[in-house]
Amino acid sequence: MIWLQFLLSSAVVVYAAIKLAEYGDIIAVRTRLGGLFVGTIFLAGATSLPEFIASISSFQAGYPNLAAGNFFGSNMVNMMLLAVVDLINYQVPLLRRIAVTHALTAALTTILMLVAIISILDDVDLKIGWVGVDSLVLIALYFGGIWLVQRENRSPVEPVAVSEPAADFPSLRRGVFGFLISAGVLMAVVPLLVNSSTEIAAITGLGTGFVGTALLSLVTSLPELLAALAAVRMNAYDMAVGNLLGSSVFNMLALGVSDFFYLDGRFLGAIDENFALVGLLALLLTNMALVGNLARVERKILFIEVDSIATIVVYLLGMYLLYLRGIGA
Repeated sequence: MIWLQFLLSSAVVVYAAIKLAEYGDIIAVRTRLGGLFVGTIFLAGATSLPEFIASISSFQAGYPNLAAGNFFGSNMVNMMLLAVVDLINYQVPLLRRIAVTHALTAALTTILMLVAIISILDDVDLKIGWVGVDSLVLIALYFGGIWLVQRENRSPVEPVAVSEPAADFPSLRRGVFGFLISAGVLMAVVPLLVNSSTEIAAITGLGTGFVGTALLSLVTSLPELLAALAAVRMNAYDMAVGNLLGSSVFNMLALGVSDFFYLDGRFLGAIDENFALVGLLALLLTNMALVGNLARVERKILFIEVDSIATIVVYLLGMYLLYLRGIGA
């Protein structure tokens, strides 16, 4: 029964993700914000809602390590999914097709993850009320970095990503309304997903931390995959990559915001120090994507992108290492 609940809730999350991508494209066209901005900020924030809601639910269930594994594991999964999308869309080298501006988003992700990793490893219990100062720093860095990304996106050298919509193209009102409904469905279903994940952790004996890193993070990242694939089918490459990279940035914002909902002390201080290894693996994969975006040279064996294969291999080896280390067990 618990596996059925897991599969059904996962299916609903996937369907909501498809609708999010569709309505996100409508908003991008109607507002003329462009695929990079909408993908990095708007769509990424919405498709990252499962991770955030899952973490709040894990607090209520008494499993903070499940939340930590979900956030850092999702950043690992996002980079792996970026490589998968690149392989599926092998006709177009995705990372070399998109705007170099995405490198700024990847660099921002790197900075935020480093701050989070340091906060997990240090033993400095600075708080304002019950919220850790390190969480407030993460939130401030996120908004400062997003302001910089948005400013760079408005640069005159940035190509226009949207064209004049057709007469029968859906209205902005329909796009916003549909977007909110889809996001609401995610908010309603994810707690069921978390409940089934904790039960699976108990049944398999793997521990909530590893299940959060390996299983829950994969499922809650399915919206990013589906949204990215839908965007690629619409030739909205900047929106596709911006969604995956922007989701990783948003996950670090959600990590900081989650501290407001963790009432038992400083959230980052309560996380098992072993999760720093998960963060370092996510950091490695993010920097591999950053290099892929900046180094615009041919890296193919036959029709296969070497950097995409390397990213997937590193992800799988990283998960095996976490399994051997017994993360969160």
